[in-house]
Amino acid sequence: MALEKVTQVSGRGVFVPGADIDTDRIIPARFMKCVTFDGLGEFAFYDVRIDSEGKPTQHPLNDTRFQGANILIAGINFGCGSSREHAPQSLRKYGFDAVIAESFAEIFNGNCTTLAMPCVVASAGDIATLRGAVESDPLLQITIDLGHLRVTTSAGHSIAITMPESARDALMAGRWDPIQELLDNESNIDERAHALGYIA
Repeated sequence: MALEKVTQVSGRGVFVPGADIDTDRIIPARFMKCVTFDGLGEFAFYDVRIDSEGKPTQHPLNDTRFQGANILIAGINFGCGSSREHAPQSLRKYGFDAVIAESFAEIFNGNCTTLAMPCVVASAGDIATLRGAVESDPLLQITIDLGHLRVTTSAGHSIAITMPESARDALMAGRWDPIQELLDNESNIDERAHALGYIA
């Protein structure tokens, strides 16, 4: 089964403040008892979105202006901490299709790539510009162009971005899911195994 090629992601953005946002803040450990990842979206950023009395906080994801935003904008070292893949899964299930940040934890970045969710890096100044733009106009349209490594907006912004070349190539070539790669090449794997002779 051919995987979708991810060359661009477009939509609306929301800025989540804070440096070193770790995977436990993205998805608290107590919600990781599920057998599958289904349903994790509702628990994304739960402990900062919901207070101890079960009421919504002033977190940006609770702001009605940003409902439906599919591009997460963040600061430095996003996705640090444990390597739990539940964190990117919860963001994906919540509705995010990409993340723009100052930097990412390496394992988190890789886990996002296997979900076809690009993580692209922009400078602190450009992140601040994007934050101001989306907070001034929550309907602002953002386009992440992996081919040209640019982020553009409907307000005329044009921002240079970077990302690991291996992730960029996997997304643009439609080879971002290693499990699907194995399934698609099952016959080649069997042929190679028989050719080696020492594999039964």
